Amino acid sequence: MKLTKKQYKVIEPYLPKVRGNVRISHIQFLNTLLYLAESGCKWRRLPKNFGPWHTVYMRTRRWSKNGSLQKIIEVIQKESLMDVDLSVLLLDSTDVKEYPDGRGVMKKTKAGASQKRKVKKTPKSI
Repeated sequence: MKLTKKQYKVIEPYLPKVRGNVRISHIQFLNTLLYLAESGCKWRRLPKNFGPWHTVYMRTRRWSKNGSLQKIIEVIQKESLMDVDLSVLLLDSTDVKEYPDGRGVMKKTKAGASQKRKVKKTPKSI
């Protein structure tokens, strides 16, 4: 998946204003997002020709927070520029962290050896 210049012209009015010193253009950034969505690669494994991974990550995060990314995807869907489906959600173990006691495993309820003794003796272990 890659945006053509014609498709980019349709999306361009919905893009946020360029801020400060920009390392990668909007079209390069959008093509990078499409590559990430298609390949599923990790941020740090992003090929060098797409630009620095941290720059792409921070812009994605910023656009996601201010709603620009949602607006752009809606325009892509509305104008039928690409086949993009927002109804798909994928979670894997790197997204959701679970603690050992969060698995629904029953806790041990039997009394330990030191708790079973009713007679007051010196403990066998400390």
